[in-house]
Amino acid sequence: MTDIALVTGATAGLGRAVATALAERGTHILVHGRDAERAAAVVDRIEKAGGTAQAYLADLSSLAQARDLADRVSADHGALRLLVNNAGVGAGRPPYRRRHLSADGHELRFAVNYLAPVLLARRLAPALRKGAPARIVNVGSVGQAPVDFADLRMDTHYSGSQAYFRSKFALAAFTFDLANELADDGVTVNCLHPASFMNTHMVREAMVPPMSTVGTGVKAVMNLAVRPPGGDATGRYFDGTSEARAHEGTYDPAIRSRLRAVTAELLAPFLADDGRIAAG
Repeated sequence: MTDIALVTGATAGLGRAVATALAERGTHILVHGRDAERAAAVVDRIEKAGGTAQAYLADLSSLAQARDLADRVSADHGALRLLVNNAGVGAGRPPYRRRHLSADGHELRFAVNYLAPVLLARRLAPALRKGAPARIVNVGSVGQAPVDFADLRMDTHYSGSQAYFRSKFALAAFTFDLANELADDGVTVNCLHPASFMNTHMVREAMVPPMSTVGTGVKAVMNLAVRPPGGDATGRYFDGTSEARAHEGTYDPAIRSRLRAVTAELLAPFLADDGRIAAG
């Protein structure tokens, strides 16, 4: 049976490169993107190189669209071997003060970088269990900052970079929780900082000189997606290809418990219709 992988944000940068690298190994790629033309171009590129792929469109700033993406994937493919939660919104252009809310009224970075990956992972959990041994790779960042539970929308003292750091903190904490939940199901869950300031649109938009190649990031993601230690490790954080420590707050049981409760409340409308899905 051909392995099937969903790669979010696969129409540019790291996601496109990861999708291509996985396809070269014979994996059937579900190419997620927001733009039909760009997604079709990636599918065409993979197929011309001898691989197989299909496009799935969704704007992950909308939780309804994230839910529908997961449900379309589940309907089309009963078993999933790999989920790479790569899509994300960066800090934005300097001076990082322009705040945006998602379609559901959440701070945009928290919605796309955290809530959408959580929702996808939970709704795709049954398909990943069927595809076991399976893996979830959450693309995080070395930049992490504790979530302010009293101001999740960051209505005060907003900063795009701080919003980005908080979303990646939350993603790491979720990674550790979900790994515990799926420990007996043959599904590993890990988080990584792929590389510092890769030459991507996100970095260029922030007007930061690139320090790393996209290829360096691909190597780090592939290390968890298809090779050991990704096959054996779970509930871990990696800096590149080396295991590391995330922000210490992500290991705090009290913080994780509060984040679970808040997240469950925010996602409840998008999880309640399927009793098979772990809700935290």
